[in-house]
Amino acid sequence: MAYYVYLLASKRNGTLYLGVTSDIVRRGHEHRIKAAAGFTSRYGVDRLVWFEVHDEPLTAIAREKELKKWRRAWKIRLIEESNPEWTDLYPGIAS
Repeated sequence: MAYYVYLLASKRNGTLYLGVTSDIVRRGHEHRIKAAAGFTSRYGVDRLVWFEVHDEPLTAIAREKELKKWRRAWKIRLIEESNPEWTDLYPGIAS
């Protein structure tokens, strides 16, 4: 089973959200339809701009905790290394 650490954004250089999930398609859909009242719904954070895959849940959780400590500029650099245009990656993984 795969586990995902992911970053969502409201827009390019906008509000960021970092999360971890075992089902990135389902979780991305929940963010998009604002299934739960919370941070991502309140700030319109629903564009999947970065993710990485892990084989073990504890590895993914540890990576999420590590990234949560990072400065915003470091997270932006991480996104732009693989997605310089901040393209929404969700349509590509959901199809």
